[in-house]
Amino acid sequence: MSFFNVLDILGTIAFAISGALSAMNRKLDLFGIFIIAFVTSIGGGTIRDVLIGNTPVSWMENTINLYLIGCVTIVAIIFRNKLDYLKKSLFLFDTIGLGVFTIIGVETGIMAGLEPIVSIALGAMTGCFGGVLRDILCNEIPVIFRKEIYATASIAGGVCFMVLYTLNITQNSIYIITTLLIISIRLLVVKYKVSLPSFMVQK
Repeated sequence: MSFFNVLDILGTIAFAISGALSAMNRKLDLFGIFIIAFVTSIGGGTIRDVLIGNTPVSWMENTINLYLIGCVTIVAIIFRNKLDYLKKSLFLFDTIGLGVFTIIGVETGIMAGLEPIVSIALGAMTGCFGGVLRDILCNEIPVIFRKEIYATASIAGGVCFMVLYTLNITQNSIYIITTLLIISIRLLVVKYKVSLPSFMVQK
């Protein structure tokens, strides 16, 4: 198993827990929890694969991820009180998923022979859109549309990935550096309450 596959598994686990926690916070039933966990984990990757014509999409060919999401969701339900006790658990798992899935999206674009800016966009879609679908289904404004820096961190990570790739840095080093950069940005902006400006139309 390659380091890339390990990261894919970690990202799937992180987003599955993030989705399950979000669904439980909204007091959804058992079916709803599984659906939200599933959509959060595979939503971004599905959109990415459809856009580049990579069909059947990855989770249809690699059904191991489906079983993994199911098992992780069950564990999250069983240990929900312990996870809920960690006040920032949802943020933490969401941030890990964002970092890991961003690099997966960028590398998928590179392997498809796409332009760097398109690969970076694919990275942002892969990292962010599972969370967008999760928030919409949970009747919340998606986090990337609020003042909180989320997609910006993903894009910064994508740019970092492309720069390191151009410099011929070793693959595993690129994965680690890029993921840590995205996670660090998210942690710092939340800690210091850094946000993008928002605007209103004066009535």
